[in-house]
Amino acid sequence: ARAVMTYVAKKCGICFQPPSIILIYKDDNRDKTRQRIMPVRNFSKFSDCSLAAEQLKNNPRHKAYLEGVSLRQLEKLYSLLKGHLGGESLAESLEKFRKEETIDPEEDMNKLDDKELAKRKSIMDELFEKNRKKKDDPDFIYDIEVEFPQDEQLESCGWDVESGEEI
Repeated sequence: ARAVMTYVAKKCGICFQPPSIILIYKDDNRDKTRQRIMPVRNFSKFSDCSLAAEQLKNNPRHKAYLEGVSLRQLEKLYSLLKGHLGGESLAESLEKFRKEETIDPEEDMNKLDDKELAKRKSIMDELFEKNRKKKDDPDFIYDIEVEFPQDEQLESCGWDVESGEEI
């Protein structure tokens, strides 16, 4: 039986010339840190970044190496390349991506199409995972008890008030 290859992604970045995605990973079987260069072909300033990221992540040649790299990170790298091909500076591309990836709390998500809504949900999921405390974290506390002050004036809402009307 063939040994299962396990790769742990450490860093992932982009090279503009020639266009390629570079992955620094650790090969668990050999305990070595290695670099993999994945050339970006058939990509222009008009290309769809999320489609390109999906195709790369599912590419049989690179799939095992990109297991630990999120689709969102690959999309970000492709959007930086797209900005570069469109003549934007790296700072401009990063700022543009940051604006696209920020959730506006005032935005009405009921009005978004399915693709945009899925994108927002993905951003929120990633943010949740980044901020979530796990059992292995040094500052993890299992059972947090919080005392809420009782002497303060409680706010009341219109729907809190008992009414004689039955619904």
